[in-house]
Amino acid sequence: MTTRRIGLVVPSSNVTVETEVPALLGRHAEARFSFHSSRMRMHQVSPEELRAMNAQRERCVSELADAGVDAVLYACLVALMAQGPGEHRRTEAAVTEQLAAGGQRPAVLSSAGALVEGLAALGARRIALVTPYLRPLAEQVVAYLEAEGLEVLDWAALEVGDNAEVGCIPGDRVLDAARALDLSGADALVISACVQMPSLDLVEPAEAEFGIPVLSAATAGAFTLLRHLGLPTVLPGAGTLLAAPQPASAAR
Repeated sequence: MTTRRIGLVVPSSNVTVETEVPALLGRHAEARFSFHSSRMRMHQVSPEELRAMNAQRERCVSELADAGVDAVLYACLVALMAQGPGEHRRTEAAVTEQLAAGGQRPAVLSSAGALVEGLAALGARRIALVTPYLRPLAEQVVAYLEAEGLEVLDWAALEVGDNAEVGCIPGDRVLDAARALDLSGADALVISACVQMPSLDLVEPAEAEFGIPVLSAATAGAFTLLRHLGLPTVLPGAGTLLAAPQPASAAR
């Protein structure tokens, strides 16, 4: 069985995506994966630090290219969404071009694009979401998703600005925020619109409680990685998005 190498571009203070995405993909019945990270310095989730972090992208991509990865995931959702509508497409195109110049053509994805793609795969147009961000950044995430044609019915901002603290937000607090949302008419709930806010253990209990599909930045990332690698998008215990195969997606 061939091992697929997954390259992760992550904020230096992020510890969750390297836990949850491997845990998810480790459940796959037909493939094995290894994970290789390159880090961009970032501590506070602020517009200034996000811009400075994004400026480190080319170095990180070059480091991952040395590992000959099969897929690259730019694993910071808000870093792209805070730059304005469509940024995930621009970033993915730039990374693809950089890698192609060196003769490499891995699947190039982002957490921001993965969330959009995951919601589209569910047929979800009317959504609710929980974010850890300070309110101004959360508003930018909402605006980004609405620019993608989604209707955000209700949302919560937990107002945590320190990225290390985001990784320590307890599940009960996230679920309580979800319970306070008006989910009337929602097609799906994004329980964590951030790869640093832990959510993996919340997805299936939240689906059982709220009666609608529930996904997170982590489950959307795993789904999109599998889809663009041409692998079955089925992982047990990860919610509706990963419960049944979806057609493989062409490179964007």
